[in-house]
Amino acid sequence: QVQLVESGGGSVQPGGSLRLSCAAPRIIFSIYTMGWYRQAPGKQRELVASITAGDDTTYADSVKGRFTISKDRAKSTVYLQMNSLQPEDTAVYYCNGRWTDSYWGQGTQVTVSS
Repeated sequence: QVQLVESGGGSVQPGGSLRLSCAAPRIIFSIYTMGWYRQAPGKQRELVASITAGDDTTYADSVKGRFTISKDRAKSTVYLQMNSLQPEDTAVYYCNGRWTDSYWGQGTQVTVSS
């Protein structure tokens, strides 16, 4: 069974930073497009950022310039560095690996509040 293991969520004040991590099996990490999605209460799950096997990245307009997705190949880990966090960034964040099929992490809560 494929497991994507997330960590790094938590609570932060507006303007603060957090870094999320997602550890994936090496075969998934090497071939799949890895992404971070989020789902706020009462809203649909949305793509936040993704990075292909070839390191092409995409970002939601709402996070451009604030969030950065990156990889550590030695650790088979994908990161989401989140800066200048705002209350509207509050959500459960999910790691995803997507190719011919799709795998999800268990989700990690990010809360931005004063």
